[in-house]
Amino acid sequence: MYKLFKKYQSLIAYAFFGGVTTIVNIGVFAGLDWLGWNYQVANVIAWFLSVLVAYLTNKVWVFSSHYTTVKDFIIEISQFFFFRILTLVIDIIIMYVGITLLDGNSIIVKIIDNVVVIVINYAFSKWYIFKKTI
Repeated sequence: MYKLFKKYQSLIAYAFFGGVTTIVNIGVFAGLDWLGWNYQVANVIAWFLSVLVAYLTNKVWVFSSHYTTVKDFIIEISQFFFFRILTLVIDIIIMYVGITLLDGNSIIVKIIDNVVVIVINYAFSKWYIFKKTI
């Protein structure tokens, strides 16, 4: 059982902290949506706050990333935000199609959007941002 846990530890931690990040993302979006904010503005604000949570939790508890220089830190955080901005573009497109073009419920579209974005973000984080170096 321990070996199985160790094998999937980063995936389990990513799922847990991804849940925390998702709650921040959807919660902030829903609150701003409820206040009548434009859904795309609310989406970007929710994205920014959830990305800050995601960086800290992914770095420390999911991928146990340790850097030894300021340069390494700048590279890591730059890559993290670069790839998150790529998925923000996907996020904005999904929200636009779901809400503006298909007239979907903003919260339901946001939840569907989060599932897609979480999977893509995990791949970027695991294989590019927090990859282990030998």
